[in-house]
Parts: sequence; structure tokens; C-alpha cells
Amino acid sequence: MKEKEITRFTNCLILRDHKLIEDDLWVRDGKILNPQRVFFAERKNPTKVIDCGGNILSPGFIDLQINGAFGVDFSHDITDESSAEEVLHKVGQGILAHGVTSYCPTLVTSPPSVYHTVLPLICPRRGGKHGASILGVHLEGPFISKEKKGAHPLKHIRIPVKGFKSLKEVYGRGLENAMLITIAPELDGALDAIKDCVQQNIIVSVGHTTAELPEGEEAVRRGARLVTHMFNAMHSFHHRDPGLVGLLTSKKLDNKKVWYGIIADGVHTHPAALRIAYKTDFSSLVLVTDAICAMGFQDGKYQFGQQEIEVKGNEAYVAGTNTLTGSVATMHKSVLKFKKSARCSIAECLEAASLHPAEALGIANTKGNLAYGCDADLVLLNKESLDVISTWIAGEKVYEA
Repeated sequence: MKEKEITRFTNCLILRDHKLIEDDLWVRDGKILNPQRVFFAERKNPTKVIDCGGNILSPGFIDLQINGAFGVDFSHDITDESSAEEVLHKVGQGILAHGVTSYCPTLVTSPPSVYHTVLPLICPRRGGKHGASILGVHLEGPFISKEKKGAHPLKHIRIPVKGFKSLKEVYGRGLENAMLITIAPELDGALDAIKDCVQQNIIVSVGHTTAELPEGEEAVRRGARLVTHMFNAMHSFHHRDPGLVGLLTSKKLDNKKVWYGIIADGVHTHPAALRIAYKTDFSSLVLVTDAICAMGFQDGKYQFGQQEIEVKGNEAYVAGTNTLTGSVATMHKSVLKFKKSARCSIAECLEAASLHPAEALGIANTKGNLAYGCDADLVLLNKESLDVISTWIAGEKVYEA
């Protein structure tokens, strides 16, 4: 049997233990190695050396909420196996250029027929040159508040009156491919559905909701562990009723941690709001793009889920309205925008797009950091501009600028 190659990344600043350190990174068989153990126990040296030119080696970015990109939409453009492969390839390969190595394709509020068709066709799979790894689907709807629906079509919104049974009826047999579900906790049957989702190893995020703080806290006690795009599609903060924003400081949750996604595109969240979130609870902050099909494309009209949208500059709206939809920003641009707005360190802005989403999904033992034994999913960034130089999955280069 041919001996497996050991690759050594040298002359680099590695993001490890919340700081950038000068060190080498050893990789074999897609995993990060402890070089001392390999050298002294196995008496082996690297067979391949990569000079990083003094630049930053970060864990690959993880996007938990991306509805589409580069002209295609997961909820609208997947109709069969052939179209699924085409759409997933286009998005998965395209986001490699922006440092994303893993993602959750997101389906917005749609009729049951769409979920029954699309969900079975988006299976978790390992990434490579064909595209970023698929961790599982994020189902953002239809169990959301009609009042806080945002760009989601009103006619397809549902209430989970039968708890988890309602979810199974709407999503169909493809529910096994779901990693994450957004639910409004104030809806009838929602709390029971949340509890059952957790028992089925499906992560629950609360969002698109009119919930008050006590309802959000109860959802967390039932097992919800995320908030979908904090500040957006929920009640605004009020000093007598902070709403779900109050989860940033809640201390009555049976020691259960709650993370929150946030869109740092300069449109959905004001820089001051980003600073408030950062200073209040950075350790729970997860950057998401909430990107739509127009990401990476020019202005114009596009199909987003079940509705037509219009993109102008950095903003996207439901066509003919002033209702804001998802973002057109890439994860790389979101990292840069967050760093500028929050005035945080380089290590912090990178961890918000890598370590934190991995922790939120409970996969930080394999992804989102450069600890020994983790997957060698990497992004090499210019140490001055933070531009993406190259992207790696399982130790293999899958993109080079």
C-alpha cells in the first residue's frame, strides 16, 4: 500500500486558540496532524511543502444560511436530479472563491410539493474541487410568523399545530437531510415541534417571529440553539420588552448556550448594531450571508423561491415593494464588513465565519478550527488585505486566485 503523503504548510500565520500565531501546519489524509507525534513516534517528515508567503491560514468559512447564488436558487431551480446537480455544483464551486468550504443550502417558505421534490435531492456530501461540503439543509420556513414574514410568501406560511407531525407532512421524506430548521416559537405547536426536532438531531433556530423574550427563552430550554439573522424579522428592542434581542444577555436558560446568526452586508444590520452585538456577546456571533441567487451577479430581476425580486446595487427587494429580501454579499465581503463595522481583530472576524458556526452546529471537533485531528479545510488569506489566495478542502487545493 502506498504511504500517505504528508503536506506541511510553512511560513504562515495560523489561526489557532483565538489568535494568529507563527507556526507550521501538517496535514495527512485530509486531517491536521500533531507534527511532534508524527516526527518522534513515526520518524516521518513531510513529503510536500507549501510556502504560504507569510500570509494567514484560517479554517475555511462555514455559511449556515445561503439561499442561492450566481443566478440560481435552491427553492426554485431544483426540480430533478439533473437540475439539483447543476445548481449545487454552480453554488458550491462558486463560493470556494470566497473562502467557504462548508455550507447549508437554504430553502425558503414554499408549498409542500417543493420540499417533497427538493429536500431528497440535497444530501450531505464531502466537498472537493466540485464544490464546498454540504452539511445539510437549512429549512427557513414555512413555520414562521405572518407578521414577521419578511420576503417569505404569505400564502405558503404554516402553523405546526400537530407539532413535529406537521413538519413531517410539509417537508416529506427528505427531512432526514435537514441540518437546521427556523421556527417561530410563539406559534401553536411550535414548542413541541422544537423538542421533537432536537430528539431527531435537527438543530432549531428561532426566527421570523413576534416572540417576546420569555417565549424565546422557553424555546431555548426546549432545545433551540440559534437565532436566525438577529435584529431582522423580529420585534425591535424595547427597554420594557427586549424581544429576542434579549437572548444576547439571558441567564435563565439552564446553562444552555444560544448562538445567533447576523448578516454583516451593510444593509440588513447597521454598523452600530453590529458593534452592539459584538460587544455584548461576541462568542455567540455567527456570520451568515443569507445570500440569494443574485450574489455574484449584476442588478436586475430574479426568481427567489416563489417570488420575483429586484436587485439594485447592494440591496434586494421583493419586486414592486420596499420589502428587503436576502443579501447579495459573499461571506468574504461579510467578514471584511464585520471587521470594519465591529472594529474587531482579524482573529475575531475569521472565527465568526468559521469556529462559531461550527460550534453552533456542534461540529467544532472536526470543522471550524485548526486543532489536531480536525478536517484540513483551509483558506489562505493575504495578511494585509485579507483577500482570498487559495481555498483547501481535506488538504487538497480546490481554488486558487
